[in-house]
Amino acid sequence: MSLLGIDIPLLAFSHCRDVVAAVTNAGGFGVLGAVTLTPEQLEQELNWIEAEVRGKPYGVDIIVPQKSVGKGQRLTSEQFADMIPAEYRQYVDALLVEHGIEPAVRTHTPRVSLTDDASDSLLEVAFNHPIKLIANALGPPPPSMLDAGKSHGIPVAALAGAKEHAVKHVDAGVDIIVAAGTEAGGHCGEVTTMVLVPEIIEAIKPIREVPVLAAGGIVTGRQMAAAVAMGAAGAWTGSVWLTTEEAETAPYTKQRMLAATSRDTVRSTCRTGKPTRQLKSDWTEAWESGHAPEPLPMPLQSMITEPALRRVDTLAAKGDEGARALATYWVGQGVGLMNSVKPARQVVYEFAEDYLAAAERLRDSLGD
Repeated sequence: MSLLGIDIPLLAFSHCRDVVAAVTNAGGFGVLGAVTLTPEQLEQELNWIEAEVRGKPYGVDIIVPQKSVGKGQRLTSEQFADMIPAEYRQYVDALLVEHGIEPAVRTHTPRVSLTDDASDSLLEVAFNHPIKLIANALGPPPPSMLDAGKSHGIPVAALAGAKEHAVKHVDAGVDIIVAAGTEAGGHCGEVTTMVLVPEIIEAIKPIREVPVLAAGGIVTGRQMAAAVAMGAAGAWTGSVWLTTEEAETAPYTKQRMLAATSRDTVRSTCRTGKPTRQLKSDWTEAWESGHAPEPLPMPLQSMITEPALRRVDTLAAKGDEGARALATYWVGQGVGLMNSVKPARQVVYEFAEDYLAAAERLRDSLGD
């Protein structure tokens, strides 16, 4: 993509700075997921990435939801915590006890990253670095992000799970649309990637020309070629990097991903309050059983799930069977093709080789 200054139309979203740098250095475009970071942590991560990539392009992804509890109210983490009904904490504790895990004593309130103050601070840090892309992973980017992108000459991307969302993004001034099909890990809509990509391309065409990246289930170069054949400018990938050597994925969860099939994921609101695709486990089944309380809206649901699941990850790595039954993480349906641990650099090279082979098959299919 000429807009991003890369030769391989492959973008890699990851919370792990090592993956971001490795992909960029291999000829792709690494995008750091920064929503869980403090401004100080983001500063450190970006300084590290820049030292590793030495001027090669990379980007930053944050989440600024258009609608969330406390939007625009500048609430503290403690004020958010006070909104969580006791029955939700009790349900999580009971689920842990059922699996032989003693609930942790709550000594502090989890930090809430999905606030206006947190988002503004992360944006300020990001734009003080030589990033080549800023992306909003949920809903239309706020005016502050769009204005800052224009003033810094940085393209702004936004994820869309439906064509009407993409139209709103383009009307707002977004430079790149990421068409995220329901196969995708993390937040996703209901429409498959194969349908969504051309649907979005056709919907935004009358407005103005905006590159569309395909996302959702893409873990091979031939899938990337299929997306480009449908009109996409490239692929936005995430799940495939979770089983790389550099990935931040919890050890036991990485093992489960390597053994999983494409049917071993579920789209559920149980982790963030909005639909996300994740690995099936006793945790997801409990929340989808009909006996659990209805998931809370963002960011409240994450405040009760994330501390418990981080503890589950730690215990699962030590061999705790109850924790292993509960362990889960965001991953897309492409997990069925993620069967071995490889360096991120090798994954990029394999994408490129597979893409070229697919392009040759397309050419040969036309005959003489």
